[in-house]
Amino acid sequence: MTGPSIDKLRLCIWYNGTALDAARFYADTFPDTSVDAVHHAPTDYPDGSAGDVLVVEFTVMGIQCIGLNGGPQFPQTEAFSFQVATDTQEETDRYWNAIVGNGGAESMCGWCKDKWGVNWQITPRALTNAMANPDRAAAKRAMEAMMTMRNIDIATIEAALAGAPV
Repeated sequence: MTGPSIDKLRLCIWYNGTALDAARFYADTFPDTSVDAVHHAPTDYPDGSAGDVLVVEFTVMGIQCIGLNGGPQFPQTEAFSFQVATDTQEETDRYWNAIVGNGGAESMCGWCKDKWGVNWQITPRALTNAMANPDRAAAKRAMEAMMTMRNIDIATIEAALAGAPV
């Protein structure tokens, strides 16, 4: 008898009892995202009881993840984040507003945190391209503009790239 087949590498994200809620939110918010399986604890464990949701398998924009309901010992930090590349201001705003508007928090330079503590970078491709511009003075202006923002404004980045003062 064999068990379920899993890929060799998946991200494991620690939650404090809320992995299923988070996975459902991600599935409702991002394309190519799904809740794939929910596993209940077969016995009591340090932060839960037999029958509690222990592990949630989910996919975020094609990346396989595991949500582990491990308890409060290891809160999320900015040391880990999902970075979402966006193509338009509308797409950038939609993801930003979904995360921040659902109990999350704004940070600087396109970073925000969802209500479960997971960090996200909502990064327009226009910003990434501006930062890599071979005209280093233009790239500097774009970075200086980005440093003043929370949610990234593509028009402002493009104006700074073109030479408009920040």
